[in-house]
Amino acid sequence: MTDKTLYTVTVYSENQVGLLNQISIIFTRRQLNIESLSVSASAIEGVHKFTITTYSDRETIEKLVKQIEKRIDILRAFFYTDDEIVFQEVALYKVPTDKLLDDKHIEDLVRKHNARILEVNRTYTVIEKSGHTDETQALFEELSRYDVMQFVRSGRVAITKSTVEHVSIFLKEQQYRQAKL
Repeated sequence: MTDKTLYTVTVYSENQVGLLNQISIIFTRRQLNIESLSVSASAIEGVHKFTITTYSDRETIEKLVKQIEKRIDILRAFFYTDDEIVFQEVALYKVPTDKLLDDKHIEDLVRKHNARILEVNRTYTVIEKSGHTDETQALFEELSRYDVMQFVRSGRVAITKSTVEHVSIFLKEQQYRQAKL
């Protein structure tokens, strides 16, 4: 049995309808489960960035990224291990306000976990925590004693520790090639 590592795959593309479906099919064909997914505009105008996490071995993840790059609407795709990137998630917790007011321990938990209160009304209080999965999960487990009404965690957002943006280099090379034609 091969060891599975959590990889973060970043995919740069134009914002095209149906592209997420095409990418998810590539994961399905390789029998890889998407653990988290976030999509947003990137620092480059007109280019969107998909950030996808999955457990895999290195050989499979290399093949997956090559397969993704074969799609016509994909500019570039990369994969990283956790030590090559800086990443965060955001979690929201809804707890009953009366529990917050009656038990000072919830306030202590918010402070201990460096979370913050986003909204308070008579019925519920919304708490926000950013961090790694284990940190947001730890707060959830501690708050669970106080009847968490709702809990949601975002997908991973990540940037590389590299001093250069690899997709920018690729785009400059493409522009140079087109100018030579």
